[in-house]
Amino acid sequence: MRGFPSREQIQRYKEMYPKGTLIQLDHMNDPYPVPAGTVGVVVSVDDGGNVQVRWQNGRTLAVIPEADQFHVAEDGQTEELDMTMNG
Repeated sequence: MRGFPSREQIQRYKEMYPKGTLIQLDHMNDPYPVPAGTVGVVVSVDDGGNVQVRWQNGRTLAVIPEADQFHVAEDGQTEELDMTMNG
């Protein structure tokens, strides 16, 4: 990525990954990554374009759309997983 994302890119991420969207991690560029295949729920997209995620393994770690590889999980959005992650 070259610099910070534009306001338009950040807005696009907010539309693509609204709060409650389920995503599945494919690969994370981080020294202490969340394991590939882990599912998480989007909490928000911050002003830097990072997608803040609460992962099913209890971690909270953002994904960076330009650096990490992830996709919207097949269910897309569900309250059931969200409820299991609250405990």
